[in-house]
Amino acid sequence: MTLTDAPRYAPTWLELREPADADARARDLIDPLRQHLAATLTTRGSLLIRDLGCGTGSMQRWLAPQLDGPQRWILQDHDADLLAFATANAATLAADASRVTVMPRHADLTQLSAGDLLSTSLVTASALLDLLSRDEIERLVSTCVEAGCPALITLSVTGGIDFSPADPLDDELTAGFADHLRSHVEGRELLGPDAGAAAAEEFSQRGWIVEQRSSVWQLGAAHADLTAEWLRGWVPAAAARRPGLDAESYLTRRLDALATGELRATVHHTDLLALPHGATTLLGAA
Repeated sequence: MTLTDAPRYAPTWLELREPADADARARDLIDPLRQHLAATLTTRGSLLIRDLGCGTGSMQRWLAPQLDGPQRWILQDHDADLLAFATANAATLAADASRVTVMPRHADLTQLSAGDLLSTSLVTASALLDLLSRDEIERLVSTCVEAGCPALITLSVTGGIDFSPADPLDDELTAGFADHLRSHVEGRELLGPDAGAAAAEEFSQRGWIVEQRSSVWQLGAAHADLTAEWLRGWVPAAAARRPGLDAESYLTRRLDALATGELRATVHHTDLLALPHGATTLLGAA
């Protein structure tokens, strides 16, 4: 992914989704991660964490307060405006009240090398994998494995969406959106809903310990603004892959149901924790 062809996201959209992201991420992956990082704290005295595609910094704000010890975060993104926001609004205290600092890096992830990660304790990313091709995922995994750097990668879309109440067009549009996610961009074939499984397979084939958990957005009245904005983006993108459907009427029905408090949508994602070989007992004890 290059700096010019990577997608841009408005800070308002990323801010809207942050509470739903925080609710969705799999918290039961945190304990085995904390146990694994405890050894790093013992030997190095602090953690160095690199957040890829950091956006507005929501991953850092969510995870840093759940980890012990002094932390230095490298916030990496191709968008300088998002980097500035993430840096200015970063979490500053760890779980044990240790200091947390951040530094921005304006770069795309294809510039990442194993050398960059040699002193890194953890790589994180959120809502990123589905924007990558298979080759890009393979390179990312190889880089982490070569450096021996664990990875926590959250909120990779799977394509599954459950609506209540149901509508006759739900299944067609859900399939259309999955096809949209598998689009071709500048000669790159994005894996979309297959990306999370592909990353898990790549880590596993290299002998790493991999744990995956379901992570779901629960949309509806509790996140009304996010749900409305999501529908306004999801429906046209899905309908573009299913021409002939009356998507405009569908969107109106769904927004009306949201306004009356009836609509519920469960949007499925997957979270992945990958640890170097030898961490089996940590995960087994979690």
